[in-house]
Amino acid sequence: MRSELDALGWLRPDWPQPGTGARVRALMSTRRSRPAFEGADFDPGRDGAGAAARSNREQIAQALGVRPRWLRQVHGAEVVRVDRWTADTPPVADAAVSASPGVACVVLVADCLPVLLCDDAGRAVAAAHAGWRGLAAGVLERSVAMLCEAAHCQPQALQAWLGPCIGPRRFEVGEDVLQAFGVDPAVSTGTPAAAHFTRRDRADGSPRWLADLPALARQRLAGAGVGRTRGGRWCTVEDASSFFSFRRDGALGRMAAAISLVG
Repeated sequence: MRSELDALGWLRPDWPQPGTGARVRALMSTRRSRPAFEGADFDPGRDGAGAAARSNREQIAQALGVRPRWLRQVHGAEVVRVDRWTADTPPVADAAVSASPGVACVVLVADCLPVLLCDDAGRAVAAAHAGWRGLAAGVLERSVAMLCEAAHCQPQALQAWLGPCIGPRRFEVGEDVLQAFGVDPAVSTGTPAAAHFTRRDRADGSPRWLADLPALARQRLAGAGVGRTRGGRWCTVEDASSFFSFRRDGALGRMAAAISLVG
């Protein structure tokens, strides 16, 4: 993992640059990002976060060289054009799209999957917070549709990068998650999503499964017409030195994944 971080400890997508060269800039913070994030929080409204959160947000802005637009994430499927958002309060949404240079789409994660997208011509960008609830509700499909509208392109012209999330060896789920993806727990076969759940009951015999969140995201993206995806190979739970994990650590910290157009 360490060799994939840049000199300042940031993780950057390994996709080919879009046709307009440096028009797209993307990155994700890690526990190794320098300067170190204070308290690893980005919400100034959270109790005790205040000045540290504002400092962390400023670091993201400086690293991108543009203005980040923050969301109030609720594990849903709402998508917003943040370059058209004029209210003082952050929009309640779990994905953002921008077609304006100088405005960054940002999502916060600590086990959920961050997905960054752009079109080949560098006309628009998107960032999505894709936990299992958002994935099942269609947050990626909605992001693709709005991004294509903003970039005036078809889904085949998009590429996606999947960041670190809880990995398939660690993401234990119950029947409710399978059902959310249209999988019958009693059968666990017969649907495209079923292949991404592996049965592993607990010692007491209670039924549980291991879910492959990146694979589920790739499937949803492919279904929306996006066939080119990279990343998705890091586990936040297993790499404690590089990533925060809510399942491992509780509310210790979060990471920011951001993408923007630059003028």
